[in-house]
Amino acid sequence: MPASVDTAAPTGAARRRASGPVPWVAMYHSVGDCFDDPYRITVTPERLNAQLRWLHRRGLRGVSMSELLTARTRGEGRRLVGLTFDDGYADFVDNALPLLERWGFGATLFVLPGRLGGDNAWDPLGPRKPLLTADGIRRAAASGVEIGSHGLTHVDLTRADDATLTAEVAESRALLRELTDTPVEGFCYPYGTLDQRAADAVRDAGYRYACAIDPGELNGLFALPRVHIGQHDHAVRLHLKHRLHRLRRRPVEGLK
Repeated sequence: MPASVDTAAPTGAARRRASGPVPWVAMYHSVGDCFDDPYRITVTPERLNAQLRWLHRRGLRGVSMSELLTARTRGEGRRLVGLTFDDGYADFVDNALPLLERWGFGATLFVLPGRLGGDNAWDPLGPRKPLLTADGIRRAAASGVEIGSHGLTHVDLTRADDATLTAEVAESRALLRELTDTPVEGFCYPYGTLDQRAADAVRDAGYRYACAIDPGELNGLFALPRVHIGQHDHAVRLHLKHRLHRLRRRPVEGLK
């Protein structure tokens, strides 16, 4: 049996809990110049615009994770696609936000309140990319973008001691709630890595859901898989990723 991030004793209702097809969640990072991009985390604004147009033409709508999950728990929203942007790069406000507004799409932006106005120092190969300031995050939130936590400083939670784990998960949420004066429902595991201990910490901190990349044997709302979308994802590759994601992933516990 696959592991679950819900460690509570199973009840009759829990055993009968519905599992639904995995939602399609796109994972983006930086939107800007791709010239020096060793980690393939950047798409140009032109490519992002083409990808959003591809979704629109197929009757799909990009939304925040909270909107997506709210619809799916009601058994609706099969034409919704979660759009997520990791790390909180400063280019989100200048390059991604206008395109989301053009297409009428929502998104979730996962940020690092311990690195406000800093850069991606965790990437040893660089290049250094500036991160959003507090004002930039507030501007994104005021535009309707959901703000979620990516931890405080972008550390691998599976290697963190207890104090660091609490700070990265719980303190980051408290800081973002104070910064944006909005609910902070979502968490995104740095590097996409998680284990049961990290998932339990996220749940216990009061989050509603958490995004990974490939959560392995973990399943449920605190181990949601995502699909990396990059500069080379044109129409054919997007079509394949959209179809194969549901075929390769198990149904998600807690969704209809």
